[in-house]
Order: sequence, then structure tokens, then C-alpha cells
Amino acid sequence: ISSAAICAALGLSGIVSGDEGLALAGGAAVAGCCAQMVGFAVMSFRENRWGGLVSQGIGTSMLQMPNIVRNPRIWIPPTLASMITGPLASCVFRMRMYGAAINSGMGTCGMLGPVGIILGWLDPAYPDPVTAFDWVGLVLICFVLPAVLSTLFCLLLRRIGWIHEGDMKLPE
Repeated sequence: ISSAAICAALGLSGIVSGDEGLALAGGAAVAGCCAQMVGFAVMSFRENRWGGLVSQGIGTSMLQMPNIVRNPRIWIPPTLASMITGPLASCVFRMRMYGAAINSGMGTCGMLGPVGIILGWLDPAYPDPVTAFDWVGLVLICFVLPAVLSTLFCLLLRRIGWIHEGDMKLPE
């Protein structure tokens, strides 16, 4: 399943149609994808160290798919994080995608999600001036909140025995 392909097929960007709703949906998609990638990168740091942090954080969280098949509960923390950051992105920070729709589904993979948001800000079609609030929102939604929330949810699931040491270990 490709989130980038789904976002492209749905046209989750305001760049073509100027549709505010699609732009907000694109921003929420960026938030959700970032939550998955940053969440898995941070949650699995104890097992995968810096290589895992980089490969999942700016690569792809799909590296965890074999581990998700073995223990689907490891998917809960980043999914809960995305359920929080998505609405915050659209309702509080009004994070809108006016870049390419495919970037809405890229998250932090190659930093394409955040870069897509920033490039949209630079486009003359962007409806509002960009403020410090926009920048703070981008950093919080794409990096800080997914890391903090996924870590907290993961600690809770480790405590109740749903996630164990080694559940998120990537192959060497």
C-alpha cells in the first residue's frame, strides 16, 4: 500500500483546484505519514540505534512491515500519534499542502512531506502569508509530536506487555 499513490490519486493538494479542503486534507496526510516514520524511528531506537533512526526517519517506516506482521501491536503507537497530529495539523495549525499531491503521502521520506508544505508556501497560489506559527506548527506536527507521542504510547504498551524487546529490530 502506497500512501503517496493514494494521496496522488485523491489529489490531496490545493495547488491544482485551489480547494482549501483538499489542501487541509493534504496537510493532515503529511502529519499522519510523518507520525508513522518518525514514530517507528524513535520507538525502535533502542533496537536499531542510529542506522534505524535514519533509515526509518528519512527513509521509510515500511521497513517495519515484517515486524508488524509478527506483532501488529507495534503499529498502535504511531497510529495513535497520527490520530492526534492529523486533526491538529488541519484544525489548529491549518497546515495545507499546496505542493505536489504525491508529497502529501511521503511523510519524512526524503523530507518530501515537509518540503512539499514549504514549497507550497513559496507558491504565489498560497492564500495566506507564512508566519512563525506556520513554522512552529510544521516542526511540531512533522517531528516533535510524533516522536514524543509515539514514545509515550510505546512505553505504555511495553509496560503492559504488548511490545517486547526485539519486536522492532530491523535485519542487519
